[in-house]
Amino acid sequence: MFTGIIEEIGKIQKIKKTPNNFNITFTAKKVLLDLQIGDSIAVNGLCLTVVAFSQNTFLADVMPVTIAKTNLKYAKMGDFVNLERAMQMQSRFGGHFVSGHIDAIGKILTIKKDENAIFFEINFSENIRHLVIKEGSISIDGISLTIADLQANSFIVSIIPHTISQTILQHKKVGDLVNLETDLIGKYLFNFQQNAQKNRSKITSNFLAKNGF
Repeated sequence: MFTGIIEEIGKIQKIKKTPNNFNITFTAKKVLLDLQIGDSIAVNGLCLTVVAFSQNTFLADVMPVTIAKTNLKYAKMGDFVNLERAMQMQSRFGGHFVSGHIDAIGKILTIKKDENAIFFEINFSENIRHLVIKEGSISIDGISLTIADLQANSFIVSIIPHTISQTILQHKKVGDLVNLETDLIGKYLFNFQQNAQKNRSKITSNFLAKNGF
């Protein structure tokens, strides 16, 4: 589990494709400080397991099905990535619950600046429309952000300059693809509501009669 507060910007050092997966090596500093084999690190919001590390790099194996669902399928050596270690219970919780499981890939439609903020408009696919709400939380490349405005198939986030400077958003341009993860609590609430509606639909007059009511 993660918070969506990026700890540092890393870089893809090497990508090696094998018959079964992808071995990706990332350069980093801060996230390596107390790292152990098997630890989880969110890379652009995607939860990856560390299988090896050195003084300034870590290695993760990524399954093809995972690559296909994220913007890592377009990654190349030298690309910058957002990095965050898994949250600790004793730490401050500054963002929102981020699972590290990407729901969709979005595209940056516009980037506009004013004196105090930078506005990114990002489109999203229909399959997550029911989970995207105005003033709700969303993770963009692992960054915890709040949806400021919502259109039919796009949303706008307002981002302060500090967040831009501490993440790979500083390198983004119109047309770039980003990983999207919708709010975890919203997913559970939607699933609960769907199940409740299904259960109510089963309680008909015939059902009640058959069961002695």
